[in-house]
Amino acid sequence: MFSSNSSIELSPIEHEKAIQELQILYNEKRNAIHERLQEFKEILDRNDDDIFAELCFCLLTPQSSAKTCWAAVSRLKERSLLLKGEANEIQLQLNDVRFGDSKAKYIVEARGTFTKDGKLYIKSHLSSFANLFELREWMVENVKGLGYKEASHFLRNVGLGEEFAILDRHILRNLKRLEVISEVPVSITKKRYLEIEEKLRRFSREIRIPLADLDLLFWSRETGWIFK
Repeated sequence: MFSSNSSIELSPIEHEKAIQELQILYNEKRNAIHERLQEFKEILDRNDDDIFAELCFCLLTPQSSAKTCWAAVSRLKERSLLLKGEANEIQLQLNDVRFGDSKAKYIVEARGTFTKDGKLYIKSHLSSFANLFELREWMVENVKGLGYKEASHFLRNVGLGEEFAILDRHILRNLKRLEVISEVPVSITKKRYLEIEEKLRRFSREIRIPLADLDLLFWSRETGWIFK
């Protein structure tokens, strides 16, 4: 799932310099990052359809770019397929998304999970959990296609995941570069995910950059922009 592991260990001076460079970059991007996080929080005040669209986006993202996946979600919304489409109809709009056939089925199954009497109730379901860690566990166990990364991503994108790490390849490469982890795992189990997440949580406290901010900072450093 994740690649590679050759690296040169940083000297203490190089490591300190790398941290300082990260903090300088954060100071430059802090306002833009906070604006984006505020936008995420506001999504939970919107309707169930918009929240479900965010879930569908996160179902599509494994091994596909965020930009491509959001464009696909936008197409599905425009055609009223997110809420009403069959898997085969949805799949036709996922030609540029990897494993579109499976992901189309995940969208239909997720829609069924959060539908009662013909109406979506994802918003009320999310708010029924007082403990966000329990909510994430529930999402992983009950929404097919969501692992810890995707569930964390979804919850962050609706303003509920500031204590969660989204361990995609961008984040893992940065963690290895900064020696928070010794290698990028080839595959990642629940136990390993939670271990790395805790290391990242401690690292964010040490360098005084909040975890949610750090995720977007790493992502923007890798891609050049702040997105989802």
